[in-house]
Amino acid sequence: MGDVQIRSLGEPGDLGWMVQAHGELYAKEFGWDVSFEALVAGIVADFAHAHDERCERGWIAELDGRRVGCVLCVAGDEPGTAKLRILLVHPDARGHGLGTRLVDTCVDFAREAGYQRMRLWTNDVLTAARRIYRTAGFRLVAHKPTHHFGLDMAEEDYELDLRPA
Repeated sequence: MGDVQIRSLGEPGDLGWMVQAHGELYAKEFGWDVSFEALVAGIVADFAHAHDERCERGWIAELDGRRVGCVLCVAGDEPGTAKLRILLVHPDARGHGLGTRLVDTCVDFAREAGYQRMRLWTNDVLTAARRIYRTAGFRLVAHKPTHHFGLDMAEEDYELDLRPA
């Protein structure tokens, strides 16, 4: 196992890498079209232009000094709600537990920032990510068939209660 790090987003190239990696990997692995890359580009641009470090953050996973994963925590549309966005682990780095570490880092930050709940949106074909979310305690709250990124699939919404037990 190589040198694995999770660091805060913010080095030159991080934002572009997030968009490029999502576009390339999801096209290769799932056959998604460029509309997915455009969605990710919008999410990353919104974060870059208007995030508040007190309540929104991003992280990059590195393996032997190379970017291999990412995740964002952003404010949700409702008070007290955070969103987990654009989790990705490159195939070269899978099996090192980076997906779990990225999600745990994001959830821990959301708790520390005072959020009461965290939500995320995903698709049913992302089985590894969905497994990570369920293991972290997220519960499925909505599932519906849809046509996204050039394909038929089902979109899913998950939620995690962040309040102390």
